[in-house]
Amino acid sequence: MKSDFLSLGPELPAFERAFARFSGTRHAVALSSGTAALHTAMVACGVECGDEVVTTPFSFVASANAPLFTGARPVFVDIDPATLNMDPGKIERAITRRTKAILVVHIFGLPCDMGPIVRLAQRRGLILIEDACEAIGALYQGRQVGTFGRCAAFAFYPNKQMTTGEGGMLVTDDARLAECFRSLRNQGRGGSGGWLDHVRLGYNYRLDEISCALGRSQLARLPQMLASRARVAAEYHRRLNSIPGLRLLETPPGFLRSWFVYVVILPEGVLRTRVQKEMARHGIDTRPYFPPIHRTPAYRKLGFMAGQFPVTESLSQRTLALPFWTGMPTSLVRRVAGRLRQVLKA
Repeated sequence: MKSDFLSLGPELPAFERAFARFSGTRHAVALSSGTAALHTAMVACGVECGDEVVTTPFSFVASANAPLFTGARPVFVDIDPATLNMDPGKIERAITRRTKAILVVHIFGLPCDMGPIVRLAQRRGLILIEDACEAIGALYQGRQVGTFGRCAAFAFYPNKQMTTGEGGMLVTDDARLAECFRSLRNQGRGGSGGWLDHVRLGYNYRLDEISCALGRSQLARLPQMLASRARVAAEYHRRLNSIPGLRLLETPPGFLRSWFVYVVILPEGVLRTRVQKEMARHGIDTRPYFPPIHRTPAYRKLGFMAGQFPVTESLSQRTLALPFWTGMPTSLVRRVAGRLRQVLKA
């Protein structure tokens, strides 16, 4: 607050260096949001009008919007019912001669099964981009998410594991790609040119100094915050795992989930709106998480239809996010879990 910089000051590279160390990548480039990071990744990786990007229909809409921003088209692949991530076994069938990239989304902080996806991308000559916006600190076979593709996007919105208020980050091991990210976020300015030297079409995706300073502080506390969130999730698990028909999110062997939200899958035949209404009647807020992207009005206008991705459509009708945050007291977890048990008995 006392410095001479509001933007593009010393806090920006300091935050980026710290994040690169944390993520195990050579370069980190801060941006104004996770959505900005995804869009920038598409542009820098050469995704253009007429291209296709294979991705998941079960995500926050920004992941599917990012290809559309460039004139490309998202091509959805249904999810694995066990992990809720894009099913690796279905990806190859979605690839066409127009496919430029695969955008994986590590949903709810659980890494995708990256081994077969990496091999497929290499074999087919496709760009692999990771949407790790919900998964900072997650591990696949002991390796950080965000280190498998050509680049990866992270997000720091207030509901994420760490926050800068608004904000995002791109990481990569490719120095030229990182330089392109920096140019694109700053109105297309060149690295060595003047303030009004615009070498490409760019955007106002800068992250201000106050946000970067907050990010450095949050990053220093991130291991402790992730551990705290894991303890809250474990307490929920302990109190909910005996409810008949209620499915909890599990973490397969060799994966480490970074707890973003705490989502349960309601028993079949249970009306989610009734559960929400009853929970709200007792002062407990819940959310449906996520609706299928292809069923939203904007995507129906693009020609997507109901019935195309049945696993996503079936499970999304039963997903429910419970109250969850870093340091949530055990007494409140007990209250929420107890009330959900009573509602489901009714």
